[in-house]
Amino acid sequence: MIDLTKRTDQKELLDGDNIPFEDIKMNMRELNTINTLLGGHSITIKGIQYIIENKRELYTICEMGCGGGDNLMIVADWCKKNNISARFIGIDIKPECIAFCKERFSHSDVEWICSDYRKINFENKPSILFSSLFCHHFSNEQLAEMLQWMKVNSTTGFFINDLERNMLAYYSIKFLTGIFSKSYLVKNDAPLSVARGFLKCEWIKIFQQANVNCVIEWKWAFRHLITFKNAG
Repeated sequence: MIDLTKRTDQKELLDGDNIPFEDIKMNMRELNTINTLLGGHSITIKGIQYIIENKRELYTICEMGCGGGDNLMIVADWCKKNNISARFIGIDIKPECIAFCKERFSHSDVEWICSDYRKINFENKPSILFSSLFCHHFSNEQLAEMLQWMKVNSTTGFFINDLERNMLAYYSIKFLTGIFSKSYLVKNDAPLSVARGFLKCEWIKIFQQANVNCVIEWKWAFRHLITFKNAG
């Protein structure tokens, strides 16, 4: 039995270098399937709904750690269906991920940026910043800095959709990916992502460390939705 009383600091395979492009593409496709079937995309939409108040406003919505771009495209489709004017930015540090996004999506209102998010200086700050399955890659200290960065660089607010560290979630995803996944990256990294996730009490300490007053809600299946709205 794995000990989940504390976060593991074991790095995921996807955090490494020199992974073949075809392996990354398979990983991105399978993650999209998992996000769809287990409700991850619906939580992202809940985050957008919480932040957006004036549907007549033009929003710039930016995802940090956009991976294969599926989250951002789900948001783009939702905005279109709900008559919300928006443009979109996807940021990822891996050139393979940005190449994959450009290969799959040709939307004229999406800008794909290959960069460490911390190195970006926006000419015009996004209305909304968000991340999904991104934060568990970082340490507590790095996350406190990230929250401060997201607060400063979003004009309306930000949200985070990420995993809860939970024994049932760990063994469930390990079992499911062991049977159904064809990606060695997903088989290794999906349960490890859960082991790298946070408990609600740990998030609250990070909020306090960052001095950013966020709202945190538990969502099925074993996720946290963290939201912040800028005053004014």
